[in-house]
Amino acid sequence: LPRFWNRTSSAFHLVGFAPPLFPRYCHVRVPEGLLKDLLPGPVTLVMERSEELNKDLNPFTPLVGIRIPDHAFMQDLAQVFGGPLALTTANLSSQSSSLNVEEFQDLWPHLSLIIDGGPIGDGQSPECRLGSTVVDLSVPGKFGIIRPGCALESTSAILQEYGLLPSHGSCL
Repeated sequence: LPRFWNRTSSAFHLVGFAPPLFPRYCHVRVPEGLLKDLLPGPVTLVMERSEELNKDLNPFTPLVGIRIPDHAFMQDLAQVFGGPLALTTANLSSQSSSLNVEEFQDLWPHLSLIIDGGPIGDGQSPECRLGSTVVDLSVPGKFGIIRPGCALESTSAILQEYGLLPSHGSCL
């Protein structure tokens, strides 16, 4: 994996595996039903990493982002590899999300591999560019919104249906 971004936050996300496998890679402190209600979808769940997860991924934080996109290509790719993929975003921090490979062409020289699985979203709605809603679930009984993203309202409603409370400092 390239070290192009040099981020100290949770830059790498595990993508494309089923909720029953989560305990292998992170400490799950929410009901499995909640995971199934949110995933697959436009949500990244941040949880405490497990001891089994490679320490070279996110070396400066005990947390890891978990994402199961509702995109058949990514799910198929993870299935072919037999487990989650460790990925980072295809844009620099604070820039809008890329929806196709041509939009991050300036980064290509820094990447080891580019796989074009087709466009993401409909490409027309501005919400597509907001990226996934990123939720911190590392504190039992609470949730924190790290990035509002494109699914804030529906995600917050589901979290609250399961009795989770917004944590102090959450952007809700």
